[in-house]
Amino acid sequence: MEIFVKNPLDTELSADVIITGFYENDKELSEIQKGLDEKFNGVISKNILGIENFKGKYLETFSVPVAGKKILAVGLGKKEEFNNDKVREIAAKTIKTTEKLSKNKTVAYNIQNNGSMCCCKIAYNIALGTIMGEYDFDKYKSKKNEEKITTVEILHAKPEKLTPVVEKAKITGDAMNFTKDLIFEPAEYATPTKISEIASNLASENGLKIRVYNKDELKNMNFNAFLAVGQGSVQEPKMIHLKYTPANGAKKKIAIIGKGITFDSGGLDIKPPASMLTMKTDMSGCACVLGVMKAISKLKPDVEVHMISALCENMPSGSSYKVGDVLIAKNGKTIEVDNTDAEGRLTLADALTFADELNVDEVIDVATLTGAVIVALGNTITGIMGNDEEFVKEIIEDGKEAGETLWQLPVFDDMQENLKSDIADMRNTGSRYAGSSVAARFLSNFTNAKKWVHLDIAGTAFIDKPYKELSKGATAAMVRTLIKHITK
Repeated sequence: MEIFVKNPLDTELSADVIITGFYENDKELSEIQKGLDEKFNGVISKNILGIENFKGKYLETFSVPVAGKKILAVGLGKKEEFNNDKVREIAAKTIKTTEKLSKNKTVAYNIQNNGSMCCCKIAYNIALGTIMGEYDFDKYKSKKNEEKITTVEILHAKPEKLTPVVEKAKITGDAMNFTKDLIFEPAEYATPTKISEIASNLASENGLKIRVYNKDELKNMNFNAFLAVGQGSVQEPKMIHLKYTPANGAKKKIAIIGKGITFDSGGLDIKPPASMLTMKTDMSGCACVLGVMKAISKLKPDVEVHMISALCENMPSGSSYKVGDVLIAKNGKTIEVDNTDAEGRLTLADALTFADELNVDEVIDVATLTGAVIVALGNTITGIMGNDEEFVKEIIEDGKEAGETLWQLPVFDDMQENLKSDIADMRNTGSRYAGSSVAARFLSNFTNAKKWVHLDIAGTAFIDKPYKELSKGATAAMVRTLIKHITK
């Protein structure tokens, strides 16, 4: 999709659908709306604001034909309640509406400012919302969607002011679509080897350094907890280490780690069939951090970024790891396997220890880790836990700015008691209570980072119905938040 900014008062509009926003019970026109009204012989003042059945309520729409085009009026709701999140949702939902209205598949957006909002942020969220709204994974469908909008014009009097933020939105949206594509792929395609190949191509195309470690190399590096999880599968485990280095020196170094279970059957503690249906998505953390690296390579922040993902399948077989096994993790700590379906934390344990060796300032891991976080926070809020209160608050604020909601869950030292083992340093599961926090406490045993946060996206990575600007299915959870954090 092509997206750019245009001044409609200086140039002709090529769009055949013009989307323009109105506040609830507010008949005041913006300068661009006044220009459009004059250009189209009063159609806005007479045929939209001059009728009773359009009130401007949030997401209300009303279409008017004029001069071979259509003007789609959209309600912005109450002026004092309007914000950037609503801009993004409006853009995502109206872009789908215009597929049926536009013959040339070219659409223009004009969303009013309520007087307290930043025009650049409005433009950014229009662009990002349209990309999110038009996303459709149809790779395996014989009939493709041929009605997609191909060109979006954002109307503003000063295009040069908004163009840079629109370009950033396009890079972010592209990273999100890359992440969603990878999550939607079936596990027969998205194997550890295939994802490693995708990462290698990403590196070569975007000037990133990459190292992919194979099973023998990982064994020599003492990735024993991780390798145990993958030993029941015929798919060889891999570990990806991607690195972005800024051209003019780094103000700090960050490691982003994504859980990479390409299919999770539960192992010998096998999941019930209903719980296994979406387990191809258990590599959503890996897909997230790969998408972030795609964006970072183009945005070029003055931050050194290391992306790490340990990739394997968790499958039952004669060679699977078993309940009661004792694993010696990379950092030398021993783990009694209490449940083979608590596998993600074992893979992350070794990856976190590897990140320690990189001498970074911050470590962020992203994982579909616990069902408990879904019970606690549902499908629209990501759980965040960490060892530095200010760092946790910073990531929460980055998420808020990016349009993603995070909620802090506690991690206390005495939660280690829940992980007590009679024969090893710890078990890989605790009691059924405070499951997300106890899992984070387990992970804390494997990092010495002064600033570490764990993002549990088990609820937010994949949703079973649309929510605001998000479509059903893969959401690319935390891509926006991490890009915001790294590039600010």
